[in-house]
Amino acid sequence: MEPNPWKLQKSKRLYDNPWITLEEDEVINPGGGISHYGKVLFKNYAIGIVPLDEEMNTWLVGQWRYTLNEYSWEIPMGGGPKDEPRLDAAKRELKEETGLSAEKWTEFVKMHTSNSVTDEVGFAYLAEGLTQGETEFEETEDLKIWKLPFAEAHQMVLDGKITDSLSMVAIMKLARMLKL
Repeated sequence: MEPNPWKLQKSKRLYDNPWITLEEDEVINPGGGISHYGKVLFKNYAIGIVPLDEEMNTWLVGQWRYTLNEYSWEIPMGGGPKDEPRLDAAKRELKEETGLSAEKWTEFVKMHTSNSVTDEVGFAYLAEGLTQGETEFEETEDLKIWKLPFAEAHQMVLDGKITDSLSMVAIMKLARMLKL
């Protein structure tokens, strides 16, 4: 492992809420100069799930994304508190957003969503052996659920119709694993 060339001089918390903290650090950069670095620190992991049934169908969730001011199709996902087992968060999010539960779970993605300004880490799970139940939407969720062939979801990524980073990485990696 390479040593850290950045030297922290001081840090200031600018904002804090239940999901994120925003800090500004004064640092000595790798070239020896003084720089200011803004960081968004996440209090949860990003947890995504690709449910896959025996017929190679999957489920996407559609919702209006306030921050982007546009509608987005994504894999089922949510935040998992860092003090909770990630698999527990994945099971909860799949049930909440699709009503599905799964017998078999495989973690197959770890990614940094925007490592130049955040410490957010995302994980994706493959959920198999699915059973349909009732959804448990949160108050802030106005979701549409879409069951479709996995190959069609993969094509949506290739066509730019799915742009969420965790969804894209998970679908593309699973497509590769499935040799699509």
